[in-house]
Amino acid sequence: MTIKRILNQKGHDVWSIAPDATVYSAIERMAQKGVGALVVLDESRLVGIISERDYARKVILQGKSSRETRVADVMTRQVITAPESVGIDEAMSLMTDRRIRHLPIVEDDVVTGVVSMGDLVKFKLKDQESLIEHLENYITQ
Repeated sequence: MTIKRILNQKGHDVWSIAPDATVYSAIERMAQKGVGALVVLDESRLVGIISERDYARKVILQGKSSRETRVADVMTRQVITAPESVGIDEAMSLMTDRRIRHLPIVEDDVVTGVVSMGDLVKFKLKDQESLIEHLENYITQ
């Protein structure tokens, strides 16, 4: 199973924010959308990602004001991405090795979706449940 299949089921929604927005606006948007990270787009170009972890470590712990701090000042600039063709196991390994929980999916320099580790685990479990059901049906016939 590839990430493309997951995105086709989950949806290709990409929640983003501009680099000059405030961190407060980013956290507010994350809360509204029920996500833990936003891609940072300068027009349509991926320039970073900001997560709740960035907020906790680079704003709260450093005593900065989220209403005055810009996203560009705390976002992760070296964004790890993957194409839609990457397999779930490979994506999970990449995310585990790089210690990230959100993976932007990029095709032809366009962000086509974002998957979280939770998304991958959910779809992996669903796939395994389906396989077990299929094997049980095969055995009992």
